[in-house]
Amino acid sequence: MKTSGAYQKIVLSLKRRKNGATVADVCAATALPLSTVSEFLPKAADEYSGRLQVTESGEILYTFPNGFTSRYRGFYAALKKAAGGFSRVMRSVLTFLFKAWIMVMLVGYFVFFIALVILSIAAAGSSKNRSSSRSGTSLFNFLWRVWFYNEVARPRYRKTVKREKQTRPIHKAVFSFVFGEDEPNKDWEEKERKAIIAYIQANNGVISLPEYMAFSGQNSLEAEDSILAFCVQFSGSPEATEEGTIVYRFDELLLRADSAAFSELSPPVKQLKTFSSNTKSTNVWFTVLNAVNLFFGSYFLYHSVATGLLITPEQYQAASYLYAFTHMLFQTGASDPVTLLKVALGFVPLIFSLFFWLIPAMRFFSESKENDEIKLSNFKRFGFGKIWSTPLNVEIKDLSVTARECCPRNMAAAGEQVVKDMGAVSSPDIEIGEKFETKYSFRELEAEKRALEKYRNSLNPGRTALGETVFDSGE
Repeated sequence: MKTSGAYQKIVLSLKRRKNGATVADVCAATALPLSTVSEFLPKAADEYSGRLQVTESGEILYTFPNGFTSRYRGFYAALKKAAGGFSRVMRSVLTFLFKAWIMVMLVGYFVFFIALVILSIAAAGSSKNRSSSRSGTSLFNFLWRVWFYNEVARPRYRKTVKREKQTRPIHKAVFSFVFGEDEPNKDWEEKERKAIIAYIQANNGVISLPEYMAFSGQNSLEAEDSILAFCVQFSGSPEATEEGTIVYRFDELLLRADSAAFSELSPPVKQLKTFSSNTKSTNVWFTVLNAVNLFFGSYFLYHSVATGLLITPEQYQAASYLYAFTHMLFQTGASDPVTLLKVALGFVPLIFSLFFWLIPAMRFFSESKENDEIKLSNFKRFGFGKIWSTPLNVEIKDLSVTARECCPRNMAAAGEQVVKDMGAVSSPDIEIGEKFETKYSFRELEAEKRALEKYRNSLNPGRTALGETVFDSGE
């Protein structure tokens, strides 16, 4: 029978059993081989958000309290997947266009506004002279003096000084200020899976739910769903020990040629997001450039509304000089210079300048919240691992950690959350010490550790050996 057909038969048999089913129940209902049922039951539990229960006889019972709505197939799953793909594409396109717009607006408008100021100053100086030739000479002299001063005053010794570090291109520095840096944890899932696989391989192909929680930082319900998906990906299967503890076994992960050993419960740590890698002075310069654009945008928007169209010489004389000068320039090429001034030099740069500051401000608060979540997640990994290593006489202060990436703002509240989440797996006994400190003893967890160690020791170590090579394609 084809794989898809066998899987559908298993799902159909599960749907007919409202109180759950064991491997034997599904075998009896489908007449499929035991190995096939054992392979596909974790897949069904993952797809339909199933739960695992251990009966008094030590058998695993698969239950589906949320029904049989697939997380990966069907109309809503396809719609969600398509919407996610469309959202990613549109976000990439819009981000690219917005980045290009930012470069044009920030630098282009700044240069244009400064040029307007220089030209207006030059025109004001030349208007004092009576002859047009004298006016042209005055403007030429002004521009010549600006260039000459910059050339003479420029410190020449800088040419001989070796630059200590390469500066970032301006467009990357601008994008860093507005959008921040690349996602530091984009390969997080791969790192997490590698760490879990290494731990499984070092511990005879078996991992428990509390150990998995120490790697994922998830509570018991989230970790149970996640580990079932992990079983599907890496051919794992849940089993029950003689004491009734659920363990997850991955025999195929043990068949490796690499002899490196991993034994520590050391999950990776998520990195915090960085607001910007620019120097402080660089971000200050961007702020100054944007402030200039904001000032001139407000200036032209205000005067285009308050002053409006200039027709008579008296109106030109009464108006602000920079506005009157720019109005005169625009009047030669536009039938409606006021609207052009209002939109092109007023509304557009003003809105851009506000967004140029608003986006980093919103990102600052958003990333602060994300970093708080990252710190809590890292703290939970450490806390779960600490409780698993020493389940008895646990104090909240024992869960403290010094690494910045693992220090949430409220350490005490985070410690209580860790104890609560682990308490869903094993209810702790609460004791009050001599100094009135609260101690938590996870005695069921201690018993689970002994059962897990016994189970691992009972497995045949020879199943990990590859044996001698019996065929070589090169020979």
